Amino acid sequence: MVTREEHETRQRFRDRYGEDRPDALVQIERAVIGADWGADGYTTRRQADQLADALRLAPSVWLLDIGSGRGWPGLYLAASTGCRVVLSDVPLEGLRAAVARAATDRFAGGAVAAVAASARALPYRAGTFDAVVHADVLC
Repeated sequence: MVTREEHETRQRFRDRYGEDRPDALVQIERAVIGADWGADGYTTRRQADQLADALRLAPSVWLLDIGSGRGWPGLYLAASTGCRVVLSDVPLEGLRAAVARAATDRFAGGAVAAVAASARALPYRAGTFDAVVHADVLC
């Protein structure tokens, strides 16, 4: 059962992801985070690179990005390491933006997938993924 508070939170995220990102916001993201990947939180590119090293991301690795929003840092990690990523979040608006970015950046076939799912009820068996990230997400 979805609580009123959870429903309101989901609506805020839907509204937020549904808005166009003004150029000023993109420039701020580049200055603060060090990249333009649709960041919604505070994880910097340097920190994402540290995650990639710690998780030993490589082309043979499957990564699950929980609460991916517009695709940060999952898309960046896939682009920088060659890993395959599944982006997971509840608001479809964020996932749509991430999938559009993946199409624009022409990731190799099968390198990026998206699933609309809560971290509480992921449609995968244990052991499906080699690594999991959930940057700036409270589950």
